[in-house]
Amino acid sequence: MTPSRLAPFPKPTQEDLKNAFGRSIPDLIQPGLRILFCGINPGLYSGATGLHFARPGNRFWPALHAGGLTDRLVSPWEKEKLLESGYGITNLVRRTTATAAELTDDEYRAGRHALARKVRKYSPRFVAILGLGAYRSGFNKPEAKIGRQVETIGSSGIWVLPNPSGLNANYQLPQLAEMFGALRIAASTDHGD
Repeated sequence: MTPSRLAPFPKPTQEDLKNAFGRSIPDLIQPGLRILFCGINPGLYSGATGLHFARPGNRFWPALHAGGLTDRLVSPWEKEKLLESGYGITNLVRRTTATAAELTDDEYRAGRHALARKVRKYSPRFVAILGLGAYRSGFNKPEAKIGRQVETIGSSGIWVLPNPSGLNANYQLPQLAEMFGALRIAASTDHGD
């Protein structure tokens, strides 16, 4: 890996990215979270670095800040800051791929069951699924829309947000910020009552 001036970890080489295929990244989770963000699955850049949403150009971190969930732009390597703010990260499918298109509906459904076990164990106020298509496939909700869902996992509400990948051109940062902000408000005011 070659050093990067933008991050305290080296930038992955092409060989690092190739070798990242099929890896997984540990969850960033603890009891009492306001929101557990659930990505679709790690990309190769994240697999190579071991960090969630690590690829430059991914809009997860800017959307968190622009939506008012963090007081400043947090970076992928600042795991403690995210947990201190009451947020965690997991993935619906653990294995690293080049694109989410490589995943199967069976993997999404298996991921839903694994996610349900985690959510019941840690009881975040909300689980935010970051990918409408992944939610529709994994939860068998083909008509689902972005936003708060009627169903829950245990006592945790479910919120669906667009995939923040830079490859998702359907939603730009201002729209993502607005949607992340709506979740922030709900997570600050809704206590499951």
